[in-house]
Amino acid sequence: MPVVTDETQASAFEEALYRKVAWRLIPLLLLCYVIAYLDRVNVGFAKLQMMDLLGFSDTIYGLGAGMFFIGYFLFEVPSNIILHRVGARVWIGRIMISWGLISAAMMFVTTPMMFYVMRFLLGIAEAGFFPGIILYLTYWYPAERRGRITAMFMTGIAIAGVIGGPLSGYIMKYTDGIYGWQGWQWMFLLEGLPSVALGLVVIMLLDDRISEAKWLSEEERALLIANIDKDEANKEQDSLTRVMTSGRVWHCAAIYFSYVMGLYGVSFFLPTIIKSMGHTDMLEIGLISMIPYSVSVIVMLLVAKNADRTGERRWHVAIPGLFGALGLALSVILAKDGNLAIAALTLGLCGIMTTLPLFWSLPTAFLAGTGAAAGIALINSLGNLAGFVSPYAVGWLKDATGSTNTGVYLLAAAMVVGVVLTLAVPKQLVNR
Repeated sequence: MPVVTDETQASAFEEALYRKVAWRLIPLLLLCYVIAYLDRVNVGFAKLQMMDLLGFSDTIYGLGAGMFFIGYFLFEVPSNIILHRVGARVWIGRIMISWGLISAAMMFVTTPMMFYVMRFLLGIAEAGFFPGIILYLTYWYPAERRGRITAMFMTGIAIAGVIGGPLSGYIMKYTDGIYGWQGWQWMFLLEGLPSVALGLVVIMLLDDRISEAKWLSEEERALLIANIDKDEANKEQDSLTRVMTSGRVWHCAAIYFSYVMGLYGVSFFLPTIIKSMGHTDMLEIGLISMIPYSVSVIVMLLVAKNADRTGERRWHVAIPGLFGALGLALSVILAKDGNLAIAALTLGLCGIMTTLPLFWSLPTAFLAGTGAAAGIALINSLGNLAGFVSPYAVGWLKDATGSTNTGVYLLAAAMVVGVVLTLAVPKQLVNR
């Protein structure tokens, strides 16, 4: 029979407390991210109809898909600083309501210029959401617990892929022609409006800080705050200027840029890649796209759990990055065999998806306070410029070569660059 001590009781109390916090915060934040990511990348499914109907080339599509990230880049840092000052509840709610309305309005696009402008506005509306949540999690979780909890939150990308593929395919197939609207128009409307409703829920339910959480007892609040204070004491409180010029921050931005190249290159063109394998039915394409994302959820959580258990960060980011590059390259080599190509894409997406949540354990290990708000936002905004470069480059290469193969090789190369840069981070800076 195990000996029960005050220390083991305290440990059990703390574990139960963090489970309580997770059940309160993560389901809502995860749902927000699923909806956010779905609204960001459903243009990949809209492409299957709207390109032919509106006369768009792959270059036009790639540029329009990427314009989102220009607006995102320009407003990311100020948005995150505002969130740090006014609180996540109101600011995240505002972001969701505005992007939901703009995403739904995408249904009215008829020209390339309208496509570019609406995607740009969507980027402005969503700016600050993701880095805001990453910052918000630092208010609640110390570094030793943040890898797993960030991975749980970021499974929203994979879940959006699991849900979004079949949902988008179903909407586009079965609503086409209703009231004179095409399937892609219905998809933007029906997938955009839930963001507005969810934004109102965030404003009603989310707590800005531990000290405001009435669902916690005084003892529970005190323990959580003490853990955060202890975590913050090991970090330097850098000024905004120092953060913006920090070599460490820009190094992390370069790593993130490399991995995001892989993410959005696949996200925006996965339906097209599946279609090029001989699948033409919208719903069938959506169902096949579920496979890589479904497996990714499991892999992300298992690797993140091991990273938190061991305290090692760099190799837990780098090794999945290598598998991401390998999977992408194999998907081209094995393209003639549809089943093997999907298996390779699944390997690639598992690697890509796993790098992303664990990457954030690197910068949040040394950023704190307002510096964290600015630094996280700067890294995310610079990294997400890959969301502009990646689809535009893949689209341009497809128009130039008649195939997505060269573009996919480019994405694999970007992943390798990310791996090299990850291993260049001093381990004593980020490992526990």
